[in-house]
Amino acid sequence: MDGSGKVTGTVSHVVFRNDENGYTVFEITAEGKELTCVGNFASLPEGQLVELTGQFTEHPSYGRQFRVESVLFRTPESEEAMELYLGSGAVRGIGRALASRIVKKFGKDSLRILEEEPERLAEVKGISARMAREIGETAAGQAGMRRAAMFLEQYGIGLPLAMKIYRQYGEDLYGIIRDNPYRLADDIDGIGFLKADRIAESAGFSKDSETRLKCGVLYCLLTAAGEGSVYLPRELLTARAAALLDVDPGLVDEVMGDLALDHRIIIRNTRDGESIVYAGRYYYLELNCARMLADLAFRFGDDPETAAERLEKQQKSSRIVLEEEQKEAVVTAAGNGLLVVTGGPGTGKTTIINEIIRYFRRDGKSVSLAAPTGRAAKRMTEATGYEASTIHRLLEIGSSGEEDAFDIRFSKNAASPLETDVVIIDEMSMVDISLMFALLSAIVPGTRLILVGDVDQLPSVGPGAVLRDMIASGAFPCVKLTRIFRQSESSDIVVNAHKINRGEQIELSNRSRDFFFLRRDDVNRIISNIIELVRDKLPPYVHAEPFDIQVLSPMRKGPLGVIRLNAILQQYLNPPGPGKREKMIGDRLFRTGDKVMQTKNNYSIVWEVRGRYGIPEEEGSGIFNGDMGLIREIDEEARLMTIEFDEGRYVDYPFADLDDLELSYAVTIHKSQGSEYPAVILPLLSGPPMLMTRNLLYTAVTRAKSCAVILGSEETVRGMIRNKSEQLRFTSLDERIREICLEDP
Repeated sequence: MDGSGKVTGTVSHVVFRNDENGYTVFEITAEGKELTCVGNFASLPEGQLVELTGQFTEHPSYGRQFRVESVLFRTPESEEAMELYLGSGAVRGIGRALASRIVKKFGKDSLRILEEEPERLAEVKGISARMAREIGETAAGQAGMRRAAMFLEQYGIGLPLAMKIYRQYGEDLYGIIRDNPYRLADDIDGIGFLKADRIAESAGFSKDSETRLKCGVLYCLLTAAGEGSVYLPRELLTARAAALLDVDPGLVDEVMGDLALDHRIIIRNTRDGESIVYAGRYYYLELNCARMLADLAFRFGDDPETAAERLEKQQKSSRIVLEEEQKEAVVTAAGNGLLVVTGGPGTGKTTIINEIIRYFRRDGKSVSLAAPTGRAAKRMTEATGYEASTIHRLLEIGSSGEEDAFDIRFSKNAASPLETDVVIIDEMSMVDISLMFALLSAIVPGTRLILVGDVDQLPSVGPGAVLRDMIASGAFPCVKLTRIFRQSESSDIVVNAHKINRGEQIELSNRSRDFFFLRRDDVNRIISNIIELVRDKLPPYVHAEPFDIQVLSPMRKGPLGVIRLNAILQQYLNPPGPGKREKMIGDRLFRTGDKVMQTKNNYSIVWEVRGRYGIPEEEGSGIFNGDMGLIREIDEEARLMTIEFDEGRYVDYPFADLDDLELSYAVTIHKSQGSEYPAVILPLLSGPPMLMTRNLLYTAVTRAKSCAVILGSEETVRGMIRNKSEQLRFTSLDERIREICLEDP
């Protein structure tokens, strides 16, 4: 019968253990009977005496079990239990034979000797003084982990998080919980402000304590940064923090002055007299970006007439005819240190990049090309014939060097700038304020910087609106491309993308060669059609492999969200088979051959480009949010998963890092930024108005190179075209630029 209970017994056998999260299936001997138990533990050696609290359950396959909710570790009571415990491998360096000699020497006092007087282990035959110290350190660490896990359990922290906290702080965690548990929200991935606040409440912090109020204000600013904003209006910040903390707004307003004195926040007034509040680091990122942009933006090089004459000769020799907008872009680049080029699909941005490269290389100048993502860099390479890299690789991330505002290490920085004459960055709409700061820090005045992007795309995932604000400032040369070129006019993808961007309705039918709409009002039928399109119909139509076809959804959750679609598409596109290994991480199943995506920036992970016979030919570090790859190998023995990313970069992921990966047969439209696919499939049946917007649809459609297919409701698509609202971002790079560059802001 199911029900709660408490049992005490000795661990007799560990059946299964997941070292990443501590999940353990084990058997205990209690009152002469065996009982199977499941739970999460920092360590659970055989022979350990435990007092368990939890629920008796009936498993359909494995029968009666005890699901552990809490545990108290007791010292083994008999010498036999002590010997079993020490000989189980619980303490590294002690096997069964050595455990027997230790217990024979010290009896029931053996465990205390290990933890408190490890030097005495040298009295046992076969244990040197050095070995005694090493065994003692291991035993002390395991004892510390157990104590920490039991201590943190009273605050509602389960074992996986407790292990993270102990690894971060060690024995200092007790003082941190006592003095400022809000530090956990800053230092530990998986503990946000709300969880830290519950811990603080349990630790006796009052609702109106100054520490709590300050951390609440900073948390609200951090949350705003996650939404893309670099500041919040003071009135809005006060209201958000007061609601979060459940306190009087006046208390919140009071602590802002102290935070400002400590330079943790910056309070400024806008030209309209509104008070706005920044987290200190974001204010200085925008301010320093504005200063560095101003340093780059001066006229030098060829005057417009000379540049136009040189460009005319260049066109004749290459037999390329440029339109006036394109000529303007090249001529402006020739005579200025800074240029912004923006335009939608088919407006000739790639042609301009090619002609700018040709212009400067004919003059003997070096040109460096980069884009925010690996896929965008690969497209840039293919379009220009010159090697392009990610911005992170251009700045040589992971090498020794100074740290930027977010503790990301770049070798290229103000102390060691890029050695090049011209830097061209594509897909600038994806660049957030922190990456822009790192890029500008590595560019010295006199180096030309040319920024190319589509300002109507979705903004960057990170905080800031760099491209939009630079254009809005009016302080820099900017060429806005509006004309669709003849070779693109026959593409309904391009034509419809521009119509969507202008708010014009499009034809929704299946009569186009590259833009199809299939009316569907049933979720299951949509999913069935998606499988058929990805697996059978689209690959031969666009001359690609099924894994090259990308499903894009506005949402993560829901019947047509990426989580559900990925689980279904995995079954049909990469089913189980001989030689395909699998690995479960939480509720996610990974299989050899799966298409996966990195979901967080990992600046330290090492990749290598492998040549013949798998011999490394190039190494680097850093895999970033949105990078996609294929699982090539799952090695349970080495506890590694090998993934091949774009540009042939192989990464061996320890199983402990797999939380940062997810299947990517379907991805959100936001995650697809900077990428281009032979064909995209968009299931658009319904969704919240704040999400189903014009620029989301525009971004999705422009990800398709040869074919776009929309399945779903005509009214939903038309509603998205009408919905020009965007999530409001509070940014001010344009204001900082005006303050520095223009006399009359």
